[in-house]
Amino acid sequence: MERPHVDFGLNILGGDVMSIPGLYRFVQEIIRKQVASLYLWPQSLDIPILDLSTVAVKKPVGILHVKVVRAMKLLKADFLGTSDPYVKLSLNGEKLPAKKTTIKKNNLNPVWNENFKLIVKDPQSQVLQLQVFDWDKVGGHDRLGMQLIPLKILTPHDTKEFTLDLLKHTNISDPQDKKQRGQIVVELTFVPFKEDSAKFNDPLNGGDEKSFEDERLSGAGLLSVIIQGAEDVEGKHHNNPYALVLFRGEKKKTKMIRKTRDPRWNEEFQFTLDQPPLHEKIHIDVMSKRTRFSFRAKETLGHVEINLDDVVHNGRINEKYHLIDSKNGVIHVEIRWDTV
Repeated sequence: MERPHVDFGLNILGGDVMSIPGLYRFVQEIIRKQVASLYLWPQSLDIPILDLSTVAVKKPVGILHVKVVRAMKLLKADFLGTSDPYVKLSLNGEKLPAKKTTIKKNNLNPVWNENFKLIVKDPQSQVLQLQVFDWDKVGGHDRLGMQLIPLKILTPHDTKEFTLDLLKHTNISDPQDKKQRGQIVVELTFVPFKEDSAKFNDPLNGGDEKSFEDERLSGAGLLSVIIQGAEDVEGKHHNNPYALVLFRGEKKKTKMIRKTRDPRWNEEFQFTLDQPPLHEKIHIDVMSKRTRFSFRAKETLGHVEINLDDVVHNGRINEKYHLIDSKNGVIHVEIRWDTV
């Protein structure tokens, strides 16, 4: 129950650093306090039971269509009295990279008329963040202004135009910032996904199975690909597997799990599409990567191509697939198609 005593030496290039006057006592005191905090009672230890990948994640409920129309009277950020503005769009609570407009060179009143789609999981709490930046060839890009729009003020399917005064930051009551930063004009439309097929197919609800099938086979939607895990994947030189998802030129990658033949990823990737992916395939590679430098840094553990026709017709598949070019490897994949 007493404070522990810790003694040690520290050698650099053969010399004992602890021989420097005053340094020994200083370092001893720091180490003693740190070690004592670990061993003296009472001491609580927080041990996570559930991995974050296994915790329930909110399912997407719709798509936010954003049209960045234009901006007016932006700040002059450059030396020559102009700016090269672009806009970044993002939803809070998402780890996905922000969307960006094109850059308008030497323009304080840029017109974009560019459209973007953002996946919405909670329209009651999520907020759209708009940030206008001045592009610079060298160094960081200066933020000219920003604004926030809560999604809860939107009515589903109704397009609403906003003309917003740009602010320095979210603290709009800051008396030190009264500078006019210009305005931005955007149009927003929140389109929720269709209800579950069970509600449409229920005779008591007057469901029409054929009409619901027609809705799935036309129009925009969200393709969700969940890479659950793999079994019996084995490399010739190392077993640090990760999965690569390739679809329509886009590439998504799971985290790498070291030294295992049975990885569990539980990672979801999403693609917003204007049309259902009929007669299309999604390609998945299982790869292994050496954790230190080597001429054989990567190797393929197997691959599979999944036809998406069944996903579109049924709304969902959840299957295990034998990996091509793998002796016994199997990958577990779930794919969903939600229409809007």
